[in-house]
Amino acid sequence: MRSLWLNTLTRQGLYRLSTLKYSTSVEPKEPLVKTKSIPGPKSIELKKQLDSVQATGTIQFFADYDKSIGNYIHDVDGNILLDVYTQISSVPLGYNHPRLFNVFNNEQNVKTLINRPALGVFPGKEWPEKLHSVLQSIAPKGLNKITTMMCGSCSNENAYKAIFIWYQNKLRGNTPLTDQERNSCMINIPPGAPKLSILSFKGAFHGRTLGALSTTHSKYIHKLDVPSFDWPIASFPQYKYPLEENVAYNKKEDEKCLSEVQDLIKQYASKVPVAGVVVEPIQSEGGDNEASPEFFQSLQAICKKNGIALLIDEVQTGGGSTGKFWCHEHFNLDGPPDVVTFSKKLQLGGYFHNDDFAPKEPYRIFNTWMGDPGKVLLLEEILKVVKEDNLLANVNVAGKVLKEGLLSLEKEFPHILNSTRGRGTFLAINCTNTNVRDQIVGALKLHGVQTGGCGEISIRFRPALVFKEYHANIVLDRFRQVLKAI
Repeated sequence: MRSLWLNTLTRQGLYRLSTLKYSTSVEPKEPLVKTKSIPGPKSIELKKQLDSVQATGTIQFFADYDKSIGNYIHDVDGNILLDVYTQISSVPLGYNHPRLFNVFNNEQNVKTLINRPALGVFPGKEWPEKLHSVLQSIAPKGLNKITTMMCGSCSNENAYKAIFIWYQNKLRGNTPLTDQERNSCMINIPPGAPKLSILSFKGAFHGRTLGALSTTHSKYIHKLDVPSFDWPIASFPQYKYPLEENVAYNKKEDEKCLSEVQDLIKQYASKVPVAGVVVEPIQSEGGDNEASPEFFQSLQAICKKNGIALLIDEVQTGGGSTGKFWCHEHFNLDGPPDVVTFSKKLQLGGYFHNDDFAPKEPYRIFNTWMGDPGKVLLLEEILKVVKEDNLLANVNVAGKVLKEGLLSLEKEFPHILNSTRGRGTFLAINCTNTNVRDQIVGALKLHGVQTGGCGEISIRFRPALVFKEYHANIVLDRFRQVLKAI
């Protein structure tokens, strides 16, 4: 069906789709699984080929991206899965959205793609305008500067560096750098390489580079055998559900964790002072653990009181899947966070900040690419579609159906499921144990639904922004079939 669609469009011109309103009518009507197991035989053979040159232990199956469309991912064995995992929450408009084909049906944009610059030294003439018109258009209120990067890990890694530089500049004041600072940093000792830390939370995931990994605490496999900094780790609230029935308990969880944050800041002040706090609006990889607006408001107040920076990591939550473009917009904070990192749905990485977190000296925050202007071109078109098709409203409508359906399944199968939670379509539900969770995720795949686990016992849902109510109903129907068979 899609081949005919593309052939027709090709005859009209090379993907000239500016006047074509994307419609999920080109999608399959429902998932279709042809093989007895996934991965199927063709995926298994490709995995053997790849294994000769690259580690393959994480690969679930090989996709056919030529055939994948909208909310559906096709694999090489002919299976068609309704994808509510979307490349670990990285696909904003589904697969092969026609508006994105148009982006490179333009000679100037193709030149941007093939002449990839070292943006920190040789940016193209269009770069300032693109930063203003594209990235600045989605900047969190109050943050007027952007530092672009490639991925989530390097976004957090460099944001940490910016925080350390900011912190030391506050201590240094207008005093010029000393020879002692210049020389000592070259052999990794103070004062040039100061003893500073970033406070993080148990269950957090902020990336796998060395600094980011020191603040990641979701799974041991990410950290095993890799040296880490001695930085403070606070408890993150572990709520009981439903929220409305556990208000007092959850409030005490907030208070306990916030008290721990303050105590750790005090404890580390004399040995490795805390320069900043990093936190996810919803801990994603760690189990979709959420905290109240009051928790984040108080955390921000603690940071301000102690003169340390608040970094909100929106790598997975940013881009609209919680029903607002930035998840922290739900929290009614007293002013913006100091730094907000992003990646995934936004196609490239980076962080928003204000003038205070922009180093005065060149090359302090730097790498060869410093982002990718080709990805900004894609993001520009994505943001137009999000606005024109009112996709944030769609997220809230579809999310309501999916969440209410999960709550209904939880009541129907209380011996298997509990603790439905989340915002928009950024949702999760707990299973009784890890084995049951893994069994359900595997069975859902064989019923045509691609989802994923997080934490020890949770199933997470990360559909694209074009996921609609009827998609939610398909997911819920297949989920119920799986649960009845357990």
